[in-house]
Amino acid sequence: MAKSQETIDLLLTRRSAKALTMVEPGPNDSEIGTILRAGARVPDHGKLAPWRFILFKDDARKQFGEVLAEVYAVAEPRATDEQVAFERARLARAPLVIAVVSRVTPGIKIPEWEQLLSAGAVCQNMLIAATALGFGAQWLTEWYAFDDRVNEVLGLGENEKIAGYLYFGSESVAKDERPRPELSDITSEWKPGS
Repeated sequence: MAKSQETIDLLLTRRSAKALTMVEPGPNDSEIGTILRAGARVPDHGKLAPWRFILFKDDARKQFGEVLAEVYAVAEPRATDEQVAFERARLARAPLVIAVVSRVTPGIKIPEWEQLLSAGAVCQNMLIAATALGFGAQWLTEWYAFDDRVNEVLGLGENEKIAGYLYFGSESVAKDERPRPELSDITSEWKPGS
C-alpha cells in the first residue's frame, strides 16, 4: 500500500464535532455505506463480527426520541417539560445517528475483552471515515446507551450492549482544539531487567 500523508494528517488532526451543532446535510446512502464498510474493516479475531449497526434516519430519529422521552419521564418523575423535550430531541440533533451494538460470544477461545475492543475499533473507524468524507462526527454513550428499557425497544440480545451512538452531520461551527497528553507522560520503553 502506498504511503498517504493525507491519512496521517487526518489521524493527527481529527476532532469530534458536537452533535448539538450538526446540521443538514448528513451522509447520503452511498456515504453511509462507505462509513459502515469502514467500520466493518476492523481487527476481528475469529471472524466473529462481534458488532452490528442500527441506523436512525429521517423520521426514525424523532420516533426513537419519543421512546427516550417516555422512558426518561418514567425514570425521572420530577423532570420538567423542558428536560423531557430535550430527551425527545436527542437523536434529532444530527441528520444521521448509528448505534453500534457490541455482541459478545461468551465461552469461546476469543476473549470477551478482544470482542469488546473490536466494537470500539468499529466506532473509531466510522468516525475517521465520516471525517474523511467531510462530515462532523461524535461518539456518545449517554444514559440511554445503558438503559434496559431503551435497549429492549432496540431488540438487544442477552450478550449485546451499546458501544456507542455515533452522530453524523455537517458542521455548523468550527471545532476547537483540546489539550492532548504529552507522549513522554504516557509512553515507556520496556527493557530487560527493568
